[in-house]
Amino acid sequence: MSDIKRLFDFPYHQLKHYSREDSLVTKQDGNWIKTSTQEYLAKANAISRALLRIGVQKDDKIAVISHNNRTEWHILDIGIQQTGAQNVPVYPTISEEEYEYILNHCEATYCFVSNDEVLSKVNAIRNNLPKLKQVYCIEQISGCKNWSELLELGKDESNQPEVEARKDAIKADDLATIIYTSGTTGKPKGVMLSHDNIVSNVLGSEKRIPFEAGKSRAMSFLPICHIFERMVVYLYQYYGVGIYFAESIDKISENIQEVKPNVMTVVPRLLEKVYEKIHAKGSELTGIKYKLFFWAIGLGECYKPYGQNGWWYEFQLKWARKLIFSKWKEALGGQLGLMVSGSAALQPRLARMFAAADIPVMEGYGLTETSPVIAVNCIRDRQFKIGTVGKPIPNIEVKIAQDGEILCKGPNIMMGYYKDDAKTAEVITDGYFHTGDIGEIDSEGFLKITDRKKEMFKTSGGKYIAPQLLENAMKQSRFIEQVMVIGEGEKMPAAFIQPNFAFVKDWARIHKLEIGENNEDIVCNEAVKQRIWEEVEKMNDKFGNWEKVKKIELTPQIWSIDGGELTPTLKLKRKNILEKYKDLYQKIYGSRNE
Repeated sequence: MSDIKRLFDFPYHQLKHYSREDSLVTKQDGNWIKTSTQEYLAKANAISRALLRIGVQKDDKIAVISHNNRTEWHILDIGIQQTGAQNVPVYPTISEEEYEYILNHCEATYCFVSNDEVLSKVNAIRNNLPKLKQVYCIEQISGCKNWSELLELGKDESNQPEVEARKDAIKADDLATIIYTSGTTGKPKGVMLSHDNIVSNVLGSEKRIPFEAGKSRAMSFLPICHIFERMVVYLYQYYGVGIYFAESIDKISENIQEVKPNVMTVVPRLLEKVYEKIHAKGSELTGIKYKLFFWAIGLGECYKPYGQNGWWYEFQLKWARKLIFSKWKEALGGQLGLMVSGSAALQPRLARMFAAADIPVMEGYGLTETSPVIAVNCIRDRQFKIGTVGKPIPNIEVKIAQDGEILCKGPNIMMGYYKDDAKTAEVITDGYFHTGDIGEIDSEGFLKITDRKKEMFKTSGGKYIAPQLLENAMKQSRFIEQVMVIGEGEKMPAAFIQPNFAFVKDWARIHKLEIGENNEDIVCNEAVKQRIWEEVEKMNDKFGNWEKVKKIELTPQIWSIDGGELTPTLKLKRKNILEKYKDLYQKIYGSRNE
């Protein structure tokens, strides 16, 4: 729409068309505290006025580091942008060294932190940050300036005309934010996104959103410092959706029951965990309830959209939804009509199962550098195809290079990497961004991702292996929590596997097996190793002989973000994992003399 050119135009659009009492909602001391659209903008303007009074200039960089999603983040976001400065969001749990690198690289002049944990990290490196003038805390912490001081300083509206002048001077193609990619290797890269990059992506994606404007609630819990959730929050504001911020990933189930959202964004790992929980409960049923549950699961596994399975299937599905799937929906608040999945490949089995349960998951695809959406599925107009990431959104051109790499061009492509023209030139040629992903476009125009170009490897026999395909297949087993396929330059592929320890313990108890209590004992137990190997062999049947995983080693550690095995969006940090388990690698490959 013509009234939106810059990111800070979104809340004004909401105020004009769908002003809400619950524009932004955060839980504090057990209560959901609502901020109206009017109050949101009043506070954002107070922040802008205060920032001008403390000397913030156009193109200053201001870091915002929050341990969870919250109302204050968005007030600061708009308040900062309106001055012509840039909001540089930083992921809270990265190391002090990475904080230091990012804050120095972007030359942040001010920094907002959410709590004591984040503040102590910033304070530990404060002497190494020559450009940083002041740190403000969102929560009350003694010895640290509080953001409320800025709200107080901005109460005097006499310099609002100066704020308006700054806003008027900001053009659509001006830099809006720098987002540092977590990356699986090397130093983080600062992705420069303009207002138009993100605005065009929001307006291009909105055609795929099936809910009614001004009448929905969303649950937000994916990290706001990543472009996926941030872009979606602007989209919610455009659509007049009330945004409720989950307290934490641990409290998401409880929060969903309280808020009863209509929409939320998810990552595949979360859906895998939800499904595992449901499946585990179903397995405990007996008699007719057990039979009905697995009859419904069987229907779900065969699901195809738009009645493609015929009337008899649809008739059965109607009853399965009434008897079984309605309980799933109830567990997710009862109102959830749409989940949008990004950041990693979604198993087709899960897409079928949740769609059968009448809680469709629309899988999309994109990168930080593409603001982020390139393609996304949509339940309407027959634009939903399981096993694909949907069709490219309207204003984006996608083509497949000769080597299979996905290239894209459009207003969503980043301005470049901050202070790194060489790396920018490596990934953008003739206006096309090289995604680093391998894919194909089918005859109906749906995009399918087959692997990461950088993650594909050759065995010593010269055969290409696409590890993600193998990993996604193996993760369908309830025995397997995480898996990484290895074998670059080796004779055959193998895998490191982190078992689903809770499920393995339940399995052992049912079969009256003594496998030990701690993870070290469990991964050494022969019965466990044999059972997980059977799962791998079952998945191997789907692949060519050269792709089959020939050996596995189980790892006792739980792979996590803090442990360094996963990125903040739960992708594998392959180099870290290889380094961590080099002894297991030697065990698999080192002793071979052939």
